[in-house]
Amino acid sequence: MSLVGPIHRQLKPSATLLQEINEAYARDDTDAAQVADEVEESVDLSQLLQEMPIAQDLLEMTNDAPVVRMINSLLKQASRDGVSDIHLEVFERQSVVRFRVDGHLRDIVNMRKDLHSALVSRIKILASLDIAEKRLPQDGRISLRVGGRPIDVRVSTLPTAHGERVVLRILDKDFSKLDLVRQGMSEQTFLEFDALIHRPHGIVLVTGPTGSGKTTTLYGALLRLRSTVNNIMTVEDPIEYNLDGIGQTQVNPRIDMNFARALRAILRQDP
Repeated sequence: MSLVGPIHRQLKPSATLLQEINEAYARDDTDAAQVADEVEESVDLSQLLQEMPIAQDLLEMTNDAPVVRMINSLLKQASRDGVSDIHLEVFERQSVVRFRVDGHLRDIVNMRKDLHSALVSRIKILASLDIAEKRLPQDGRISLRVGGRPIDVRVSTLPTAHGERVVLRILDKDFSKLDLVRQGMSEQTFLEFDALIHRPHGIVLVTGPTGSGKTTTLYGALLRLRSTVNNIMTVEDPIEYNLDGIGQTQVNPRIDMNFARALRAILRQDP
């Protein structure tokens, strides 16, 4: 084999190199729509609820049950395309899967309604939700690996007129993506925001539509402020990223642990 052009060597930490290799192999050409078409042609609903080992890497499970292949392909494609949320919506005659990218939703897969029911059941099992309860909203969480990279998925179900709809919030544990420097701000905006969060007093409001980057910006600010000489504490609903060196508290309405009560308690924690 001959190569045209010079070869440039670059030194990298072994962990970084391994992650980049895993990400490269995760970028295959198979998308969720192709898998859905294949599954719908040959699916046996009795197979769709087969047990699946939860702890395995999804990329190693290409030949498992049809529902596993479908979930696998959705999460692989979402991770590859920088998706913040996956919507599984059900209507009278069909189901639609939509991805939110850069704040905008786009259709990815149209599939038949019975396949939707099987996917929802499997997702609820993975998130430790009650699969028999279809009348009330439920919230859960799934921890898994895609391409060797750990990812958390926040699960929300909601009953509708034609069945349960599900939204999966993708939380990539690659903290380097939370770095404010890498979030696409202009140099001027970054300098102004950095100066604001380093002030000793005040409030910074981060607002915007779903998927616009509010959570990413706030966690990036926390990482920027993190220091051994400071006692930084948060009140969150829910905690989406666990950050070392930050005291994170999650609200829990069931036990009357709300924002006001948590803030009062934090004032006695020498913040």
